[in-house]
Amino acid sequence: MKDQNWFALEITVETEAMEAVEFALNELDSLGTEINNLGKVKAETVCVVGYFNENPSAATLSNTINEALKIYGFSSEVIKNTAWHAVENKDWLAEWKKHWKATEIGKFIIAPTWEKVESLDKIVIRIEPSMAFGTGTHETTKLCLRAIEENFQSGMSFFDVGTGTGILAIAAAKLNIQNEQSKILACDVDEDSIKIAKENVELNDVAEKVEFFIGSISESTPEFDFVCANVTADVIIPMLSLLIKKTLKVLVLSGILLEQEILITEELKQLGISDCKIQTDGEWISVLIDTGK
Repeated sequence: MKDQNWFALEITVETEAMEAVEFALNELDSLGTEINNLGKVKAETVCVVGYFNENPSAATLSNTINEALKIYGFSSEVIKNTAWHAVENKDWLAEWKKHWKATEIGKFIIAPTWEKVESLDKIVIRIEPSMAFGTGTHETTKLCLRAIEENFQSGMSFFDVGTGTGILAIAAAKLNIQNEQSKILACDVDEDSIKIAKENVELNDVAEKVEFFIGSISESTPEFDFVCANVTADVIIPMLSLLIKKTLKVLVLSGILLEQEILITEELKQLGISDCKIQTDGEWISVLIDTGK
């Protein structure tokens, strides 16, 4: 792996549309993204960088970016320039360490392994930089962590659908530290994500409390008190009925854009649920449902 090169796609875009471009890069399964405004406090444009292990086709790239811009309400004219260049593996890891700092989210602090954190009243979750999306700093992860902080009770069983780097499962495990019998399960369709999530639970000394599997929710999945699905709206909608069925008390949905709220709420109404709690962070929302079982 030392000699492997990654590829960086640098997209210069009008500042107000940078989140749309970052969303597109994640939809293209980028290994990670960063935003560089070259030290300018109020810049008209920024450079959004996405890292890949192989280049997506020009047609796929163009279609995905244009669709993301459309969702966010922008035209393709906000894109000023695109450029590819190779990045050595060692430089990729250095970029993570340069740009990723500890992030405080309610009672949680998400921190890289190399950063010293001194806090007696916060729950620290350590994450090692990886090739999987999800460092705890994205708005959807923040929304889920806030929902967990406000609604998760010690002793609850917990199911994390689309676990990514395992942050939500780790948060539940740390809140449930005194309840050894409470089940915490996490899944992801991506095998690499599961591998990394397992490494992260080891880092946080909760490996014995969290069980992982490759795949998604199914009819054979047991019921859980608290279920969290932080994926995307197009993934959530087909399995929404099953998510509700498998949730005993609290269901949290995220990975949903503000513009997609009506899609989720209308689907919930079709399933007999009209009362749900919506929270927002930037362009994203979370939906909390009390199943009342």
